[in-house]
Amino acid sequence: MPLISFVVPVYRVQGYLRECLDSILAQPVRNVEVVAVDDCSPDSCGEIIAEYAARDDRVRVVTLDRNVGLGEARNIGLDAATGEYVWFLDSDDWLAGGCLPAVAERLCRVAPEVLVVDHQRAYCTGGVLGGGLGATVPDSGDEAFGVRDRPAVLEVLHTAWNKVVCRRFLIDSGLRFAPGWYEDVSFSYPVLLAAARISVLEVVCVNYRQRRSGAITGTRDGRHFEIFPHWHRVFALMAGRGPEYDALRPLIFERMIWHYLIVLGNGRRLSPELRRAFFARVVADYRRWLPPGGYRRPGGVDGLKHRLVAGDHWRAYAALRAAYHIGGRVRRLARRSLPALSRRVPGLGQRPSGDRRGFLRPAPNRPPGPPLLDRLPAPLDRAAQLAREGLLRAYYHAELRRPLDPALALYAAYWYRGYACNPAAIYEKARELAPQVRGVWVVRRDRVSSLPPGVPYVVAGGRAYFRALARASWLVNNVNFPDYVVKRPGAVHVQTHHGTPVKVMGLDQQRYPRGAAGLSFAGLLRRIDRWDYSVTANSFSTQMWERAYPAEYQTLEVGYPRNDRLVTAGPAEVEAVRRRLGIGPDEQVVLYAPTHREHRPGYAPPFDPRALLQALGPAGRLLIRGHYLDPAAPEGPVEQTGWPDRVAEVTGHPSVEDLYLAADVLLTDYSSAMFDYGTLDRPIVVYAPDWAEYRRERGVYLDVFAEGPGVAVADFAELLAAFRDGAVDGPAAGEARERFRRRFCALDDGRAAERVVRRILPGAVPAGEAATVAE
Repeated sequence: MPLISFVVPVYRVQGYLRECLDSILAQPVRNVEVVAVDDCSPDSCGEIIAEYAARDDRVRVVTLDRNVGLGEARNIGLDAATGEYVWFLDSDDWLAGGCLPAVAERLCRVAPEVLVVDHQRAYCTGGVLGGGLGATVPDSGDEAFGVRDRPAVLEVLHTAWNKVVCRRFLIDSGLRFAPGWYEDVSFSYPVLLAAARISVLEVVCVNYRQRRSGAITGTRDGRHFEIFPHWHRVFALMAGRGPEYDALRPLIFERMIWHYLIVLGNGRRLSPELRRAFFARVVADYRRWLPPGGYRRPGGVDGLKHRLVAGDHWRAYAALRAAYHIGGRVRRLARRSLPALSRRVPGLGQRPSGDRRGFLRPAPNRPPGPPLLDRLPAPLDRAAQLAREGLLRAYYHAELRRPLDPALALYAAYWYRGYACNPAAIYEKARELAPQVRGVWVVRRDRVSSLPPGVPYVVAGGRAYFRALARASWLVNNVNFPDYVVKRPGAVHVQTHHGTPVKVMGLDQQRYPRGAAGLSFAGLLRRIDRWDYSVTANSFSTQMWERAYPAEYQTLEVGYPRNDRLVTAGPAEVEAVRRRLGIGPDEQVVLYAPTHREHRPGYAPPFDPRALLQALGPAGRLLIRGHYLDPAAPEGPVEQTGWPDRVAEVTGHPSVEDLYLAADVLLTDYSSAMFDYGTLDRPIVVYAPDWAEYRRERGVYLDVFAEGPGVAVADFAELLAAFRDGAVDGPAAGEARERFRRRFCALDDGRAAERVVRRILPGAVPAGEAATVAE
């Protein structure tokens, strides 16, 4: 029999579920089981728990055919549990590392009916706030007590997940969860009141995730009124026990009113039109359950709120609440504004264009000369430059007052580096399916010449740029637009991303500070709050992005538009690409594309092109493409001196898709290139000589050795051997590649861009009708 059964109800938590399960299974205590209850979750949660159950026999899955809610899902998990104790852990929270030995030791030594453990609130920006268990009720050590011996235990947060409960005690007592929101209330208090042996362990065991989106506590809904019947159950239970609990009524009454006022005062839970009705219900319960001898009313503002409830003074309460929130806004504004007064206006780093003619300029074969406004003398000093940039920002805010252009879509990629990636594929498909929408690209001045002829553009930092930025109805980017960009009502922001993540991203980088140097996570949260859509290539990416980028956007899990070309390219196109690159039909081409390492500037993997060519044989050809964020990566074609003729440096080649099509084998490390190249069903080799360091310092979502697309090695000699003996395309590599493709490439069918366009652009027509619409 397991010591502890973790009952984990699962519903719409795909971004957090892996962390929850890992935190249990990685504990140094083995005699546990996880009963994962799939409450008919509409996302990928069912696949995740099935994956864990397949590789760890301690995980058991209960799959429900309809959604029953958290309380009933816990009851079903309790019925399936076999452990001596049951721990109801929410699937978006996670255990503190190494906490379980202390829990197991206390359970075995004291044998309590209920063990109360400490927690901490974990915020998405990396901060934590202790639960303060010791300040409420100290660690009880070897002692077990009843609630009348230590009434302060009733002041512990009334959740199920901070209590480990004896399963036989629950069964014998008939204690179950009731339906509806706030089900913890009518479970936790009856459990504590019924238990004769309670133990308190002052060890932080649960990380209570403070979610920005998706949590019930942050959802405006009339279901928050369901809090009342749960508290009624608590008082009905006490009434059924007679005078036995009379001494505890004042304390539980105070907790009830405190809880009601928490819900009433939180603007994220109750919409304004519901607050007065909720207040009336609070008043009714105050009068109904007020103990005959009164109770200890809190002091200060909280005590004033209690007096207003007692007197049914709704208007005074509403005025007090409004004053408090106005004061809070003033304080937040002061905190943000005062530091900014001491900082200079940040520069854009590019000279503006100031095109008076508008922002629909077809790209010529070479950059045009600057318009009249740009023929002014360059700023003579920093002050003049800042003044000019300040005027442009003022112009941008003036343009924000003008109506949105209902036919303008603004596209960008890789911090305005040019025409590329998912935005380019969406732009091209939009021209076909929604020709009534004008697409315009943002590009740096030094990258204008890289645009395909005929593509309308604006130069980053100029008047036309700010005008387009202010008035576009759609903004499509594979990275974030700058912080100063304002999200206008009615404007649609589409975040396409630019890869399936191997390394940790977004808020998850807070745990790996060496790889996140210089990042502002508060700024990141403000940027992702502008997103309306997040385009993902597979369910794995969706899961990671929901945790790394928590906001209220909609996920478009449709495949990656940039991979449409890879899927649809036929032999003739592949041959043409190879011919343009000077590659012969019989040459065996290996494309080496490593990722960037933020924590190791200037890092170069131990790699000898000559040795690799020898392993490939006389028909071998090697293309080397550096990462665009690597300072050593060139912007254009480079002649590499001292390398053999069969080695070409292709970092500056404008189309990575051309290189994928030309290559027979991809050689990479932790780059998302493996997921794109996987659509071609060609051999992929992972060469990861710094795997241990990279995983420790930068963090990974994927084990490239256990879950990768083929041969994976950490030693260059092993890499050479894999090419020499044919293991690169052997049976084991083929099986790994097939598993990888099923997991990550199933949605890349050549129609991803079409799916995005039809979702985000109104009036997109069937492909065959596009020409008629254009006419």
